[in-house]
Amino acid sequence: FHWDYPLCLHHRGGWSNPSSPNWFEEFTGVVVDRLSDRVSKWLTINEPQVFINLGFGEGVHAPGLKLPMSDRVLIAHRVMQAHGLSARKIRERARTTPQIGWAPVGTAFMPATDREEDIEAARIATNTCSPDSFWSNTWFNDPVFLGSYPEDGLKLYAQHLPSGWERDLAQIHQPMDLFGVNIYRGTFVRAGAGGTIESLPVPSGYPRTAFSWEITPSCLYWAPKFLYERYHRPIMITENGIANRDWVMSDGKVRDPQRVDYTAAHLRELARAIDDGVRVDAYFHWSLLDNFEWAEGYDQRFGLVHVDFDTQKRTLKDAATWYADVVASHGAALDTSPHASATLAHAGLGAPRRASESPDPAGH
Repeated sequence: FHWDYPLCLHHRGGWSNPSSPNWFEEFTGVVVDRLSDRVSKWLTINEPQVFINLGFGEGVHAPGLKLPMSDRVLIAHRVMQAHGLSARKIRERARTTPQIGWAPVGTAFMPATDREEDIEAARIATNTCSPDSFWSNTWFNDPVFLGSYPEDGLKLYAQHLPSGWERDLAQIHQPMDLFGVNIYRGTFVRAGAGGTIESLPVPSGYPRTAFSWEITPSCLYWAPKFLYERYHRPIMITENGIANRDWVMSDGKVRDPQRVDYTAAHLRELARAIDDGVRVDAYFHWSLLDNFEWAEGYDQRFGLVHVDFDTQKRTLKDAATWYADVVASHGAALDTSPHASATLAHAGLGAPRRASESPDPAGH
């Protein structure tokens, strides 16, 4: 499910309808019957935090509703039920042995320094439900991977859950083979006075994408690390990339050094997580082609390949050629890439060294 909901079912209440998980289970059966002779890896739901908050809270995405938190909590519960029924249906009906997961947003928090107390502050922030935000990692992932809602979240939202929600947890909590997670950016935090956690505002002039998202490569170290610690499932980075101002220049080339720099810096941080014991099974760059970006239409270009939306002509960007070399070399090309991302070193916020890390005298 990547947010395109059948209109006829929307008119019957959509995700608010108690039958919606069963509708999705039926849909899953149709897809599995058609494709499972060729498909073995399955993700049930993409970014529930986005379509619930932006589609049903802020009214930015379809269906454009601005519902209270009580409705969003109920919808989230239905979506997780749908995930569980879908996973069960895949395992029952697939004709090749399936590997199953889902792909929520990874809300990333990074320590502002290498002090142990700041690292712990980032870990706590990653695993906390906030009364000011419904983008929580734990509210959406604990039921799926652990079979229970987080206690701090229940104090905030339990009154909005449907009657008998406890019985639904067995339905939601299905065996999961992998953990797809979409990570683009994060927030730097530090330990404050009295056990508080302080978020650091980014300085003026801080590097940003064309979407105005802050560029924080260490999100691809800390978020996989903290999520793997909590859920112990192989991580798949199912989305990571940058919206950039790209156009075909007079020589026919599309030069996008910002994308090369962004991707190189993030992949290096992901490699660091792997070196520190995080099992990462896959990385998917978002995206192959410039494409329709929901409420943003065609204004935001994320692709490795430029698309002329009038003619549909495709043009490889410089990043596509560079990324092909990275893939062909199994990542070795990252070590020789000139794009070492000095960006953050000049921005006032960077990827801090771990407290246990010391420079390698061999220069590795």
